[in-house]
Amino acid sequence: MEFKQREVRELLSVTPEDVETNSELTYAKNVFIPLTTACKYTCTYCTYFDPPGKASLLSPTEVKEVVKKGIKLGCTEALFTFGDDPDDRYVEIYRKLNEWGHESIHTYLEEMCEMCLEEGILPHSNPGDQTREQMEKVARVNASMGVMLETVAEVKAHAGIRKKNPEQRLNTLRIAGELKVPFTTGILVGIGETEEDRAKSLLAIREMNERYGHIQEVIIQPVVENIRWRGGTPSLDSMRRVVSMARYCLPPEVSVQVPPNLASIRNFLDCGIDDLGGISPVTIDHINPDYAWPALQELDSIATDMGVSLKERLPIYDRFVKEEGWISSEIKQAIEARNVSGERYRRILAGV
Repeated sequence: MEFKQREVRELLSVTPEDVETNSELTYAKNVFIPLTTACKYTCTYCTYFDPPGKASLLSPTEVKEVVKKGIKLGCTEALFTFGDDPDDRYVEIYRKLNEWGHESIHTYLEEMCEMCLEEGILPHSNPGDQTREQMEKVARVNASMGVMLETVAEVKAHAGIRKKNPEQRLNTLRIAGELKVPFTTGILVGIGETEEDRAKSLLAIREMNERYGHIQEVIIQPVVENIRWRGGTPSLDSMRRVVSMARYCLPPEVSVQVPPNLASIRNFLDCGIDDLGGISPVTIDHINPDYAWPALQELDSIATDMGVSLKERLPIYDRFVKEEGWISSEIKQAIEARNVSGERYRRILAGV
């Protein structure tokens, strides 16, 4: 993807003084469901994947148990994650899926999302790079979907036989736009990219959104120390600059998020963040298991201290519900249902 150097230079000059503090922060109350810990990639910063022979695959019973706990505590989002094309590399995962009557992880994901809708919770899936056929299969039963772009740069942290390809990530964003799927993406800061790479990554996301209008939020996520990553974490100054860059270059309707378990929101309110992502009262952050979610009461107290309101949202942003052509009949039916879950969704949409 080509970038105009003038745009890159302009973005690199942005500081927190160039953006405004938002008066409201939003979040979604979710349950985090790591459908499988298998992944074809072996990124050096990632603790999520397990090697072949040790990877887990949650059963339908296990998924339903987590979902029911979440619904009982008022969660509206079932966040499904798994590594890229896990059944391509892991024989045991492929065999187990076959035993359960599935040709791939995507048909299994489809079934689990259907179960979520029946139980009364909206799915949001992050299944990595996808083909058009794969995304078409699961998009109809997802309120929204997502994949982290991470970076448009070639970095050593992605090294290995199965190297993550930035163009594949961009193609997944492109497919989501063509299919009109409300989409979450973002960049990972501190994995060996330069400040210029960060600017180019944000401009790539902006260009995708200008073409399709499907990006609902952009996550600015710092890499953090863990059992596989000892390469350090980005400085506070670096994070404040890139968050400000994101807010400056993205349109107002696209939210900018910093995960509150990885960085204090106190440090980024004046950089333009307006969302905290999914926060779970039930499950840990399975991507960053060493970093616990702050309690909602704590986040509300911080927001109040700084003169900012905290508001719950659905996993699909309001404008995509209200505009024609963005949600499937399955998701529309779930939101409009005359039952407890439908009433909960509409109450959140109404802001009460």
